[in-house]
Amino acid sequence: MTSFRRRTRASLLIAGLAGAVLALSSCAADSVQSGGAASSDATSSGGSTQAVVVGGPDFTEAAIMEQLYAQLLQGAGYKTSIVTASNREVYFGQLASGEIDVVPEYAATLAEYLNQQKNGKDAPPIATNDAAATVAAAQPLAQAQGVTLLDPAQAADQNAFAVTQKYATENNLKTLSDLGALGQPVTLAATEECPTRPFCQPGLESTYGIKVGNLLPLGFDTPAVKQSVQKGESQLGLVATTDGTLEQFGLVVLDDDKKLQLADNLVPAVSKDVASDTKVTEALNKLASVLTTADLKALNGQVDGERQLPEAVAKTYLQDKGLIDG
Repeated sequence: MTSFRRRTRASLLIAGLAGAVLALSSCAADSVQSGGAASSDATSSGGSTQAVVVGGPDFTEAAIMEQLYAQLLQGAGYKTSIVTASNREVYFGQLASGEIDVVPEYAATLAEYLNQQKNGKDAPPIATNDAAATVAAAQPLAQAQGVTLLDPAQAADQNAFAVTQKYATENNLKTLSDLGALGQPVTLAATEECPTRPFCQPGLESTYGIKVGNLLPLGFDTPAVKQSVQKGESQLGLVATTDGTLEQFGLVVLDDDKKLQLADNLVPAVSKDVASDTKVTEALNKLASVLTTADLKALNGQVDGERQLPEAVAKTYLQDKGLIDG
C-alpha cells in the first residue's frame, strides 16, 4: 500500500519559508515527501481522449485533493494522470509551463508565494482572512505566469489550536475568545518559532488575550504536540483544522472566532490551456460549494487513521455527494 506522509504543509507557516509567507500563511505545500516526481495513472472508461495531468505534492491531504480533481475530470469524460513533485517550486513551474494541468493549491499561501516572487520578500501582504478576496488578489500574479485560479472551496487547512475535550468541558470553552476570557496562563505545544510568528503566540495574545506562560517546542500538528496536550503537559496545542486524527487523542479545536488565521482555502490552480476549457473548469468548480473543512478532516482521517487509500475515499465522497456516478 502506498505510504503517505502526514500532512506537514501548514508547518511551513512557522518554520520553512522566508519573509511574508512565514509571517502570513498558515500553510505551504513545500514540505512534502522527499524524492523525485512520481506518477500514477487513472483513466476514465470512455469519453474524451484528451488527457489532463493533475499534479502537486504527495502528502495525505494533497493526495486526496488530487484524486478528487482527477475523478471529477474522469466523470466529465477526460483521461487523467497524477504526477507528484517534491516542492512548490517544481510543481508550480510545471503548471506554469503546461507540463501539469491542474494542482490543488492553498489560497493564502499561494498568494504570498506569488507576491514575494513578484514584489520581494518584504512586500506588503495581499492575503486576507477572506477566501474570495485572497484569490482575487492572487489572480493577476498567477495569470502573469500562465496560471488561473478557479473557485475556492469552503474547505480550509489553517493553523488551529486544540485542547482536550475534558479541559474544554470543564471550562466551558468553545472558542479562542473563551480561552482568553478564562484568564489562566497556558502551556502551548507548538513550533519553536511560534513566539515570533504573528499567527501563533503573538496573535493568541494580542487578538484573544490568551496568556502563554510556557512554550513546548514540539512542532506543528505532530504526534508529540497532540500527546503533550492529551497527557496534560500542555493545555493548548498547535494543530491543523483538517487533522483527522484529533479525536483519537481526545482533542477538540477551539474556534478562531475573530478570524486570526488567513484564508488558506483549497483552490484549483490550472494551466493556461485548461483555463480555456469550460468543461474542465466546470467539472473542477463543482467541488467548491460542496467540500467543507469538516469533510476534508474526515477524508484525512480515513487515510491517516484508518489506512484507506486516497483514491478510494475520494471516490466514495464524490459518489455520496452526487458529483460522480456510482
